[in-house]
Amino acid sequence: MALRSLRYLVVLLALTFFLFPIYWMLIASIKLPADILHIPPVWFPAHPTLIHFATVMQLKGGAALRNSLVIASSATLLALLLGGLAAYSLARFNTGGRHLAFWIFSQRLMPPIVVVIPIFLVFRVFGLLDTYVGLIVLYAFFNLPYVIWMLRSYFAEVPVEIEESALVDGCTRLGVLRWVTLPLTLPGLIATATFAFIFSWTEFLFALILTRSTTYTLPVIIAGYLGGQGALVGQAAALSAIATLPIVVLGLLVHKHFARGLTLGAVKS
Repeated sequence: MALRSLRYLVVLLALTFFLFPIYWMLIASIKLPADILHIPPVWFPAHPTLIHFATVMQLKGGAALRNSLVIASSATLLALLLGGLAAYSLARFNTGGRHLAFWIFSQRLMPPIVVVIPIFLVFRVFGLLDTYVGLIVLYAFFNLPYVIWMLRSYFAEVPVEIEESALVDGCTRLGVLRWVTLPLTLPGLIATATFAFIFSWTEFLFALILTRSTTYTLPVIIAGYLGGQGALVGQAAALSAIATLPIVVLGLLVHKHFARGLTLGAVKS
């Protein structure tokens, strides 16, 4: 009994530690400006307000939300399309030998700051600065190593005999991938897509350097509310809450597949 109580206490402390920043962000988003910097802290405002949400959406928040949704969704789909074909080739035909898959994955370990200036120069030459196409292609290719590594493991878990049976019945190789392999690895596909979407949704460095006045994303706008000359905490908290909402909704929609997908052969080499 004492051990169980201790476990519950540890879990409660862990939940408090991890959930308190979210609580504080949500509370700050509905506080009046006078309550935000009040000492002692106001744990719950006496007069909640939605003025910060209205303000950020009337300014650049609405456009940033639209840009982030378009860029993150498109980049995820493109990465899954290209990465899925590459991963299937690695899993079924051993393309490039034993070590090509790990070499591809190792490219994801490179710090983005190393290549941001060369990418900026290339984008300027080809007219891709401050465009949807530029960020979508860039995010997709930065997601590719992770997508290929994960999907390769999931595809390798599918028995070859199932695919061979479909081939004998007259199905093409692409048909086998579409109608046999992908449905069997759907949980892993969803888990991979979720991580790829989150990376594209939260990426800040490239969005800051490569966007100007048209395709700015939510992380860039949120950072703009917190500067050395002052901080608009209420607006930043409100926009942060808006930015968190799609991730929460996505997690609720795919949580059943997500847990299974992470254990379907995720890091098997």
